[in-house]
Amino acid sequence: MKIRTGMAVLVLMLVGLLLLVSCSAKESKPVSGDEGTHEEAPTELHVFALQEPGIELQTNDFTRYLEQKFNVHFNWEVISPDGAREKRQISLAGGDYPDAYFLTAYMDQFSQSDLLKYGKQGIILPLNELIAKYAPHVLAAMTEHSELKALSTAPDGNIYGLPAYSECFHCSYPNKMWVNVKWLAKLGMDVPTTTEAFKEMLEAFKSSDPNGNGLADEVPLSGSTEDFGVRIIPYLMNGFIYDEDRHYLMLEGGKVETAADKPRWKDGLAYIRSLYKEGLIDPGAFIQNAEALKRIGDNDGAPMLGVAAGMHPAIFAGESMNDYVPIPPLAGPYASYATYQGGGMQPGAKFVITNRASKEAQRKLIEIINYMYTPEGQTTSQNGLEGIGWRKPQAGEQALGADVKPLFTSLILINEAESTNSGWSGMAHLYMPREYRDSWVAGSDMYTPDGYERRLYEATRLYEGHEPKDIFPFWMLWLDPAEADEAGILHTNLTNYIEQSTLRFITGDWDLDNDWDGYVAGLRDMRIQRYVEIMQRAYDLYKK
Repeated sequence: MKIRTGMAVLVLMLVGLLLLVSCSAKESKPVSGDEGTHEEAPTELHVFALQEPGIELQTNDFTRYLEQKFNVHFNWEVISPDGAREKRQISLAGGDYPDAYFLTAYMDQFSQSDLLKYGKQGIILPLNELIAKYAPHVLAAMTEHSELKALSTAPDGNIYGLPAYSECFHCSYPNKMWVNVKWLAKLGMDVPTTTEAFKEMLEAFKSSDPNGNGLADEVPLSGSTEDFGVRIIPYLMNGFIYDEDRHYLMLEGGKVETAADKPRWKDGLAYIRSLYKEGLIDPGAFIQNAEALKRIGDNDGAPMLGVAAGMHPAIFAGESMNDYVPIPPLAGPYASYATYQGGGMQPGAKFVITNRASKEAQRKLIEIINYMYTPEGQTTSQNGLEGIGWRKPQAGEQALGADVKPLFTSLILINEAESTNSGWSGMAHLYMPREYRDSWVAGSDMYTPDGYERRLYEATRLYEGHEPKDIFPFWMLWLDPAEADEAGILHTNLTNYIEQSTLRFITGDWDLDNDWDGYVAGLRDMRIQRYVEIMQRAYDLYKK
C-alpha cells in the first residue's frame, strides 16, 4: 500500500518551498571576492553526493564559492535520486568509497543502524574531536538545541554524522487535508469539522456535479503513497486513534503500544471502508505517486479534484492551488488528532566523513560544515549566491515569524521552476532552527507566490496542539546496537503487514467482522510484542 519513492521534484518543495528551495530563472554569476587568493595547492575532497534535478554540482555557484573560500577542490561522485539508497550502499560495499557523503535527507541518508554499523567498523569517523577543534558554530548549535545533540549523538557518545536539523513548522504536521472551496461555495456547504460532515461533503461532491460540466467525473478524495503527508489514511484514522504514519506506535501511560491492533483502529478502518465502498475515495490514492495525483489536480478543463491529502497544495495542484483551503483535524467518535512528526527531523545522518579522508580533508570538510551552520552559510548553500537566490530585506518587508526581524528575502518563487544552479537546495539543509526559518521575509498576501510560506504557516496552526499529550518520539530514539538490525527487520515486516492488511480491509478483500481476529493473530506471529519491547527500551533510554 505504501510505496516510499523519492519523488524528487515534488519533495524539493516540502522543506521550504518559497523560503528554502533552490530553483529560479535567473542567470548564474561567478563568485567574486578575495577568498580565492590561496598560494598553496587546494585540498582535494572526494565527495559522494545526491544531485537533485536542475543542479550540476561541478559547475554550481556554491561549489565554486566553497572551493575559493576554503581552498579546496571537489571531486564529485554524483547520483540521481532514483535508487539513491541502493547506490549509496553499493559504494560502501565496493570498498572504494569517498572521503565524505553529502546527502539530501528527504531522499536518502544514513540510518542510525548504518551509523552504528559503519562507525563500529571504523569506516565512518566520529566527528566529536573535529567539531570541538574546528566547528564552534556546530558546537554552539548543539548547546543551544538539545534535540540536535540528542539526534546526533549515538549511545556510545560518538557523533558519527550530522542530521538535517530543520524546525519546519508546516512540516511538523504533514498529514493535512485540503478541499476545493469553490465547490463548497457552489453547494452551500461549510468546511467540515467532523467525520460525519466530511463524509456528507464527499457524497455531495460525487453526486452534485460541483464542477458544472454535466459529467460525473469528479474525484471526491485522492492522495498518493509517499511520506510527505499525501497518504489519506492517517488523517482519517486520527478521528478514531492516533496514527503517526511511520511505526504505528503510540504511548499510553508512558508505555509503548501499537495502535494497529486496537478496537479504535478497527472502527477507523470501518469508517474508511464506508467511504471507499460508496466510491468516495479514488482507488489510485493507494497505489499512485504524487505525479499522478497532480495530474488529477491539474487536469485540463473542468476541475476534477475535490479533496486531497498533502503537506501543502502545490503537491497536487498548480494554477488552481489557491482554490484549496485546509480542513482542520476531524472530530471523530474518540478523538480529533493531528499527526505530529518533529518538525521534519529524521533520525540518521546526511553528512558523514569516512576513514578515506586525510587529516587535512577532515579539517576542511568540518570547516565547511561549520560555515553552513551560520545563517549566511545556510542561506547561501541552499538558495545560492546573494542577488541570485536571495537578497537582504527592504523597508516594509515582514518576517514570517511575529515580532521577528527579517534577515533574508528569497528570490525564488513557488511558481518558478528553472534552476539557477546557484545553491545546493535540499542537499544543503543542515541547520534551520525555528528562529532562522522565521527570519525569512514572507508576503502578507497568503495567496501570492511570495506569501505561500505564510499560507502554510497559518494552515498548520489549525493542526497545532491536536497531537496527543504524550507522543512516541521515533525521530529522537537511538536503538541498542545489539538490537538495531533485529528492530529494522521487524519494523519492515510489521509495517508492510499492517499496511497491506489495512488496504485489504478498506477495499473489502478482507471482512472486518470475519477476518479481524486473524489479522491480530498475524501481528502476534510476526512478533509485534518483541518490536514494542525494543522500542520501549529505546524510549526509556531517551527519557533518561
